[in-house]
Amino acid sequence: MAAIPSGVSLASTQALATDTRGLDALRRGAGQDPKAAAREVARQFESLFMNELLKSMRAASMGDGLMDNEASKMGTGMLDAQIAGQISGRPGGLADVIARQLERQMGLNPGPIPTTASANKALPLIGRPSDTPKIPERSAAGFVQQHTDAAKAAETRTGIPAAFMLAQAAHETGWGKREIVGRDGTRSFNLFGIKAGSSWSGPTVDVTTTEYVGGRAQKVVQRFRAYSSYAESFADYANLMSNSPRYRAVVAAGSDAKGFAQGLQRAGYATDPAYADKLTRVINTTLRLQRAQA
Repeated sequence: MAAIPSGVSLASTQALATDTRGLDALRRGAGQDPKAAAREVARQFESLFMNELLKSMRAASMGDGLMDNEASKMGTGMLDAQIAGQISGRPGGLADVIARQLERQMGLNPGPIPTTASANKALPLIGRPSDTPKIPERSAAGFVQQHTDAAKAAETRTGIPAAFMLAQAAHETGWGKREIVGRDGTRSFNLFGIKAGSSWSGPTVDVTTTEYVGGRAQKVVQRFRAYSSYAESFADYANLMSNSPRYRAVVAAGSDAKGFAQGLQRAGYATDPAYADKLTRVINTTLRLQRAQA
């Protein structure tokens, strides 16, 4: 049986199929563990369905018994509810199907990735499907949803497809798991790893990072730009791409994902010699995620 969210008692979830007041407890628990709550909701839906199925089967096979009274009917109903609760939530059952759908709608699981030719042809995928790394179940879908609006605003300003910028931010931060945080714990909201040069007068954070010197990885302390929000990070990135002659070829690449990634590497955006190849694969992943969410 699926785990019960913290704050939801076993008694309340067992009674949920017949007592709608138990929904309040489930709502409170959902804020603490949404994935467990989705599974419990799915189990309850299956329990309700199985209860109705048992009731229909019993009515079809036995009809209205001559000796039935209100007490016996209530006892039969309670027995059906108990049986439905016991057989619900088992692996491979209806609850699993419902839970997966709920998790996709809640952004907890990106779901299956369409590979049909008819799926969103706006931007082509680069490389073979096998070149695309496995999608992190939770962080990737949530990352794309969280930053889509800011990426679209940056697309309007630069002409660079939002998916490409989302992918670059995902690559730089590991889908949001490795954001730039100062050594004193200060958050930077810097999604693109933009360093603070002499022309930057805003706040900064000092971070130990990996740079490639002569093709060899070395740990060095670098100063990065800091922002007050992720939207500000996208806006500053758009400003950099739009106004710096260094990245003219990146903007000119248009909807060519490989040209975008290679243009960044040639312009010296990163010192990793495999940066373009890695970014191209993440762009592929981001495009597939967007199609799955469409």
